[in-house]
Amino acid sequence: MKKVVKTTQGPAPRAPYSQAIIANGFVFVSGQGPIDPQTGKIILGDIRKQTRLVLDNIKSILEAAGSSLDKAVKCSVFLRDINDFAAMNEVYKTYFKENPPARTTVQAGDIFGGIGVEIDCIATLEL
Repeated sequence: MKKVVKTTQGPAPRAPYSQAIIANGFVFVSGQGPIDPQTGKIILGDIRKQTRLVLDNIKSILEAAGSSLDKAVKCSVFLRDINDFAAMNEVYKTYFKENPPARTTVQAGDIFGGIGVEIDCIATLEL
């Protein structure tokens, strides 16, 4: 059985996907870009600012699902430019201070809307 997660604290989907799905004790958060959840506008520019917004959106969606960043077990990071890795990682590590989740980071080239970073996340409901 699966449950769809919807929250106004995260960006509304712009295509046929859910913000997150709960299934079998896990929360699967769809890839999130730097979208302001209040205005729906894409925030471009500094990769640090984009990364903070993306992780804040993921945090809000996880919390709406009854989970948290502390319960994240896997993240995938997609960068437009791999040269932004150090700046993205500088921000990322402030969200996952202890026992960070497993992670994959790849250069994805042009990402929807010209964004610099997209991150998806899998978390547990319990630890």
